[in-house]
Amino acid sequence: MNYKWLLIGCSLALASCHQTSTNTDTAQSLTSGLRLQNMDISIKPGDDFNAYVNGAWIEKTEIPADKSSYGSFTLLHDQAQADVKAIIEEAASGNAVQGSDEQKVGALYASYVDQAGRDKLGLKPIQDALARIDALPNNQALARYFAKVNKIGVDVPLQLGQYTDFKDPNIYMMYTWQGGLGLPDREYYFNEDETSVEVRAAYLDHLKSILSIIGVSDARASAEKVFALEKQLAGEHMKKEKTRDMVALYNRMTLSQLSEAMPNFDWNGYLEEAGIAGIEYLVVPQVDYSKALDKIITDVPLSTWKDYLKWRYVAAHRNYLTSEIYKETFDFYGKTLWGVEQPQTQWRRGVDIVNQHLGEVVGKVYVKKHFPPQAKARMEVLVANLIKAYELSIKDLDWMGEDTRAQALDKLSKFTPKIGYPDKWRDYSNVEMASDTLVANIHSAKLADYQRQIERRNDKVDKSEWAMTPQTVNAYYNPPLNEIVFPAAILQPPFFDLNADDAVNYGGIGAVIGHEIGHGFDDAGSTFDGDGVLRDWWTKTDRAEFKNRTAMLIEQYNGFYLFDDLHVNGEFTLGENIGDLGGLSITLKAYLLSLKGQSAPVMDGFTGIQRVFLGYGQVWANKSREEYLRNLVASDPHSPPQYRVNGIVRNVPEFYQAFNVTESQKLYLSPEQRVKIW
Repeated sequence: MNYKWLLIGCSLALASCHQTSTNTDTAQSLTSGLRLQNMDISIKPGDDFNAYVNGAWIEKTEIPADKSSYGSFTLLHDQAQADVKAIIEEAASGNAVQGSDEQKVGALYASYVDQAGRDKLGLKPIQDALARIDALPNNQALARYFAKVNKIGVDVPLQLGQYTDFKDPNIYMMYTWQGGLGLPDREYYFNEDETSVEVRAAYLDHLKSILSIIGVSDARASAEKVFALEKQLAGEHMKKEKTRDMVALYNRMTLSQLSEAMPNFDWNGYLEEAGIAGIEYLVVPQVDYSKALDKIITDVPLSTWKDYLKWRYVAAHRNYLTSEIYKETFDFYGKTLWGVEQPQTQWRRGVDIVNQHLGEVVGKVYVKKHFPPQAKARMEVLVANLIKAYELSIKDLDWMGEDTRAQALDKLSKFTPKIGYPDKWRDYSNVEMASDTLVANIHSAKLADYQRQIERRNDKVDKSEWAMTPQTVNAYYNPPLNEIVFPAAILQPPFFDLNADDAVNYGGIGAVIGHEIGHGFDDAGSTFDGDGVLRDWWTKTDRAEFKNRTAMLIEQYNGFYLFDDLHVNGEFTLGENIGDLGGLSITLKAYLLSLKGQSAPVMDGFTGIQRVFLGYGQVWANKSREEYLRNLVASDPHSPPQYRVNGIVRNVPEFYQAFNVTESQKLYLSPEQRVKIW
C-alpha cells in the first residue's frame, strides 16, 4: 500500500548546543570536506550556485546505462548494495540451519538470481492465481478478491493497510487508499502533450504484450478495455496535490456508513477476507473516489475486470517471473518512462529484493560493519544543535503570535530522533524461504508482514519501529509519532564525514536534519501537534500568514522550467521545498551556535559560512535523463535536484553576504521577494 504521503522523506534529553562542539582539539587535522574537483569557479555563485558547486562534475560525468539519474544518492546507494551483497554472500556461504536468518537470506537471494530456473518454471508459479480470477462468479465477488490479493501487494483499485491513527497516535487504524493504475499518476491518462500521447501508446502496447504472454485471447482488444477501465479509475482519483491535506483525508467511517457510501460493494466479504471482520470503523481518505468506484465495479463487464485483474496480478509479480516478462516490463517502465538504457545487473536487483523483504536481517550486520559508534554520537550533537537553532528561530519569528508560538515550541520539544538503526529488530520467524521458489518466498514475506499488522491491531503503537532499513540512503519524518529518522547509510560523505570540519557537515547532514524537522512544520506536518495528534493548533491569523508565505514559495517553484513545456509543480512539491528552505536556514544558525562566538577557520580558501553553503550544494550533485525529469515532476513530491539548490539559496540572506551576490546576478531576489518561514 502506498503511504508516501505519510512518511515525508528527504532526497533526505539530547545534548544542548552549548555543550561540547563537534569540533575537536585536533581540528587542524580535519579536512574541509569540500569536493573542490567538482566545482566550476568560472561560474558566479549568484548566477547558478548548483553549477558553481557541481559544474565540473556535471560536465565530466556520464549517466551509467542502467541509471535514469546519477548523483550523490545513487553513488551511496550503489555502495550500500555492494556492502549488502557481501553480507548476503557470507550468509549463504556456510551450512546455515534451516529457518535461521542466514538460511532465509541466502535462499531468497538464490531464488532471485536463478533466472534459468525461473524461465524453466514459466508461468507455473501464478497459474493457480490466474485460474482463480477466471473463476470469479460475478462483480460482487470483486470486493473479497481485492482484499485477498491486497495481502500480497497486488495494486488493486481499493487498497487497505495499517497506520497510526491520526487522532490518537497510540493506537493503530486501518486505512483504505485509491489504487489500481499501471501508469505513475492520474495525469498520465489525460494530458494531451506529445510526450504523454507517446507514453500512452507505448503503455497500450505493453498491456497487449503482457496479456498475450499470459494467454489472454485477442490481447489488443483486451488491452484497450483494460486501459479504458484504468482511465475511468484515474478520472476519479484524488489529485496528488490534494493528498497533502491531512485534515480532509481523515474520514473515519463505520460499516453502516461504508455501506451507504458504497451500497453495491460487499463490505462484509471484504473485511472478512482482510481478517478484520467486526472492525468498528475504517479511515477512508478518498471518499469521493470510493463512491465512484462502487459504480465502476458494477458497470464494467466482468470479463474486462478479469483481464484487468490478471494484468494487475502479473504486474505485481513481473520481477519474479520469466526473462520475457522482465524484458517487456523493462522496455516500458525502464526505457520509455525513465529513459534507462539497460537493466541493472541481476545481483543488484537481487540485493534490492532481500532489502525489501528481509531488510532488518541484513541491516543488523550492516550496522556492525559500516556504522561506527562515534558517528551516532556526533549525529546526536548535530541533531541537538539543529533543534536548539529551530527553537531560537521560532522564538524570533516576527510573523507568529504568542499562542501559536507556544504550541510550535511544545511540538519542537517533543521531537524524537532515531539515528542509524532501530533499538529493536524485526522478527522474521514466520517467514519461510526456499532457494527454488521465488514467488512463494515473496508471498511468505508479504503475508507474514500483513499478518503481523492484523495481529497487533488492538495493541498500542510500537514506537520503536522503523519504516526504513539501516542500509537505506534516505531520511524521513513521521507526523503521528513526531519522529525524525536517519538510517546509517546516509551518514556518509558527502552528507556526513567524521574526518571533516563541522561546516560541511552542517551543510550536508545538518540541512537534512533541518529538512526533516521542517517537515513537522510544513503544510502537512503542521496539522499535527507535538503529541502527533491531528488538530488545529494555529490561530486563524497565523495560519493565514503561513499560507501567504508558502504561496510565495509555490509561485517561485512554478516558475522553474525544466523544458519549454514543463515546469516544477510548486503546490505538489511545497512540503519538500519548505523542508529544504528551513533545513538550510536553520543549519546555518546551528553552525554559528556551535562556534560559541569563535571565528571559524578559513579552509581551502573558503570561510565557514561559505563551506556550509558549499556542503549543502555538493550533496545535490546530479545528472538526469529527460524521461526521468518528466516522470519526477509528474509523480514525485521532491523538486529536481538543481532547484533544491538554486531555488533555496536565493531565499537565504546569508547567501548574498557570503558570495557577494548582486542585483545583476540571475539568482538575485529583492529582500521582499525572499521567503522566510521558519
